[in-house]
Amino acid sequence: MIYSGVSVFTGKPVEVRVEKGTIQEVWEIPAAEGLPYLSPGILDIQVNGYQGVDYSDEQLSPEKVLEICRALAKKGITRHCPTIITNPRERILQNLRTLRTAYNRYPVVRTSIVGIHLEGPFLSDEDGPRGAHDKLYVRDPDIGEFEAWQEAAEGLVKIVTLAPERKGALELIQHLNKNGVIAAIGHTGASPEVIREAVQAGARLSTHLGNGSHAQIPRLKNYIWEQLAADELYASIICDGFHLPPAMMKVISRAKGLERLILVSDVAFLSGLTPGYYKWGNLDVELHPDGRITQRNSPFFAGAGHLLDRGIAQFVKHTGNSLSRALTACTLNPARLLGLPETHFTLQVGSPAHLLLFTHSSQADSITIQSVQVEGEEY
Repeated sequence: MIYSGVSVFTGKPVEVRVEKGTIQEVWEIPAAEGLPYLSPGILDIQVNGYQGVDYSDEQLSPEKVLEICRALAKKGITRHCPTIITNPRERILQNLRTLRTAYNRYPVVRTSIVGIHLEGPFLSDEDGPRGAHDKLYVRDPDIGEFEAWQEAAEGLVKIVTLAPERKGALELIQHLNKNGVIAAIGHTGASPEVIREAVQAGARLSTHLGNGSHAQIPRLKNYIWEQLAADELYASIICDGFHLPPAMMKVISRAKGLERLILVSDVAFLSGLTPGYYKWGNLDVELHPDGRITQRNSPFFAGAGHLLDRGIAQFVKHTGNSLSRALTACTLNPARLLGLPETHFTLQVGSPAHLLLFTHSSQADSITIQSVQVEGEEY
């Protein structure tokens, strides 16, 4: 198969020949009206669920994992990190085993999943920083529990988001770092001093920076400024146009630099469903017509209702950055963080064929996906 488009990285019209799931040839072509943009498929390191499938649900099955991987691919997310949130110990272990079974059983799942993200349960129990996580199940970090996760997942856990102020957190961060797992700071109310200690212990990522925080914080000495200032930390942000105001998107992108910025969706299982009231674990939530998901009768968010097709366009619109930079922040940057081969997230000969063809206008709320190719399968 041959795919034609304007390379999002070079701005030049190209054709890409794909055989047996691999890019065999890339060459420049004359400019032509109507060519779509062409880029590698998106890598989203924070996907809680989609279209009714929840990675934290007790009814999760290998077949549902396959279903969500295919549904994400249709929207350009060809690789992702399933994200399991705060839950009882046995539920987390059960769902990790289910994910590993699906990974072993289905080639499509192996292509899609690059690692598992545990967002909790080692989070702050304070209102605000805790976000929508169930207070019944947040708990102190435990190296033994992490090791049980890795055993259940057969080593597939790659990111653990935790609050560094909790007892045992710094020891777990050091343990994660020694074992090649990314320790991420998130859902925290930590002092600036504790944030610095976490970075020194080996933390490498700020999870959805600016969200999962108090409604009010000290204006100068706080955990957001401290993470912005830490050059050692990547920062992931939710750019759906709701979670962060435009000024905050711009400030974070400038403070971290584009090479340390990662766009994530934080998408929840309600995304793609009919607007209305739903139950998410013990939480009553509302899916609004515009895609926002909030705790019922509250302005506070409960995950996100949009994928990165919207996040990319909103980031470009509100920060003034180019499409090239936006795509880098959800392809090459997360690949570098995870230690994945960077060439697998480019349009180079020999790379796995994860191709996204889309159109975009400067004021559009989302990019418009035309087609997706994932290692020989078209969506």
